[in-house]
Amino acid sequence: MSQPNKKKNWKNQLHEIIYEADTPAGKLFDVILLVIIIASIVLVMLESVKSIDLKYHNLLNTLEWIITVLFTVEYIARVITVKKPFKYIFSFYGIIDLLSTAPKYLSFLFAGTHALIALRALRLLRVFRILKLGRYLGASNNLVSALKSSRAKISVFLFAVIILAVILGTIMYLVEGEENGFTNIPKSVYWCIVTLTTVGFGDIAPQTPLGQLIASLVMILGYGIIAVPTGIVSAEYSNQTRNNLEPAPKKTDPKIEVNLNSQSCSNCLKSDHRDGAEYCYNCGEPLHNS
Repeated sequence: MSQPNKKKNWKNQLHEIIYEADTPAGKLFDVILLVIIIASIVLVMLESVKSIDLKYHNLLNTLEWIITVLFTVEYIARVITVKKPFKYIFSFYGIIDLLSTAPKYLSFLFAGTHALIALRALRLLRVFRILKLGRYLGASNNLVSALKSSRAKISVFLFAVIILAVILGTIMYLVEGEENGFTNIPKSVYWCIVTLTTVGFGDIAPQTPLGQLIASLVMILGYGIIAVPTGIVSAEYSNQTRNNLEPAPKKTDPKIEVNLNSQSCSNCLKSDHRDGAEYCYNCGEPLHNS
């Protein structure tokens, strides 16, 4: 009976190190993991420089294989330390972890897939858990709510801008003509969008006085168009902030409470538990098994 307990304790301890950042070992593991991820991304970037790759190809390739093996071991450890492996495998982070490990192996079968190693940058999202940036998510939630509340107004505004770009582009096609680079209406609409957004690539430019006058009006109009979505979102954001302050929310309200607990349930992989929680809020599994 003692052997199964040892195995269980070993899995629980490994789970706490890999999935949680509340313990010194867990923090150290996550920091080392982030350093390795950054190093891997740097290696891919360096390998894309031909002069560096020609000189240090073997070294870069060896280092990438070492990192890939480390990621493979980590992925397997994540799978075996949870009670429902498929929960992790098909989760958001599980898919990212697999995609960041697979490209090096796929490079044997398919050419050009090696560059997909840059997907490892997505694993840097774990920094939110390590640095406990959840305390700042209250402000970001207000911004997201403001964007959602503004989507109808912004959609109508963008639709109006598209119609305006089509009309102005068609006018410029008639005014300038093919001889001045406005060879068709879609290309003229492209010019109008580029001008409205104040990008100004310069690949197409009006040559006639009337076309230049219209272009000037489009440029001035572009500054006003850029300001409108910002004003819509800013006004909605102010409303969201005002609603959150009046009346003042209670700290015990679970909808607004921000917890810094990084514990992850080994059974259902749920996180965002309350500080000091001993059991998973979703399935009731103990968070710390002795």
